[in-house]
Amino acid sequence: MAKPDDSSVDTTTFPVPEDDGAAKHLIAGTRLPDVALVATRGASVNLARYQERAVVFVYPMTGAPGIANPPDWDTIPGAHGSTPEAEGFRDTHAEFELLGYDVFGVSAQSPDDQRAFAARSGIPYLLLSDAGFAFADALGLPRFDTGGVSYLKRLTMIVRNGVIYRVIYPVHPPGSHARELLRSLKQAHD
Repeated sequence: MAKPDDSSVDTTTFPVPEDDGAAKHLIAGTRLPDVALVATRGASVNLARYQERAVVFVYPMTGAPGIANPPDWDTIPGAHGSTPEAEGFRDTHAEFELLGYDVFGVSAQSPDDQRAFAARSGIPYLLLSDAGFAFADALGLPRFDTGGVSYLKRLTMIVRNGVIYRVIYPVHPPGSHARELLRSLKQAHD
């Protein structure tokens, strides 16, 4: 079994997520919920009140070295890949900023787990904790359960002034998602 925090894991060898319709209600014009989320650095962030353009990628969890994956993780479509996805956004972060987009990652992991991952992986953008699922519940974000724990399914929202104008769901493969999204945003910008 691969270490959960191993960004060299080839996520294309795991089951591919399919569009199960669980995000079809997240349409252009949907306002983000007025919920403050604990950030990895500084004060909390309320994406509904964020008055800029942003890429908000939602992910199940990033692992930690030496800690086993949750039960059945290898068989759940879309479960693997949070570390490569986050590192993809890390590696393209400056390019997103040049296009005028801030980047945020959202998961239900604890703020401490997110801070540890951000420090370990050199994440320059904010990770936001929705550990109580307040944001997820208000927005109806899709999730899956394993080992008695709920995890958010991977999706990405492009938002402006707290309003969704594009959703990508499902996201696969996660390792190349940031680069592919950046390419499509650049094409739309030109």
